[in-house]
Amino acid sequence: MNISSNVSSIQAHQTMMNTNANNVANVNTDGFIPSDTRISGNESTVSANVRKADDTGSKTSQTDLAKEIPDQIVTQGATAVNVSAIKTQDEMLGSLLDIKA
Repeated sequence: MNISSNVSSIQAHQTMMNTNANNVANVNTDGFIPSDTRISGNESTVSANVRKADDTGSKTSQTDLAKEIPDQIVTQGATAVNVSAIKTQDEMLGSLLDIKA
């Protein structure tokens, strides 16, 4: 794993958090149809795909806080893991440069 894959993961999870925050902010907006974010990736990159959720025809907001809150927790954890990996890679590179010098 390299730093660029960690960065792309952080960016994808930021997109997910932005979408999630918009859904939560509109929880009391009548007729609001939330968006859904799917994270996908391979060895070198991670991406976020955002789409509107299916319209149930409800007159009230269709935001489900029972889904949004756990998504925020997962996103926070994924970002923390990626930041930790970047810090570790940075420390290892620093140690390698110290050894070489």
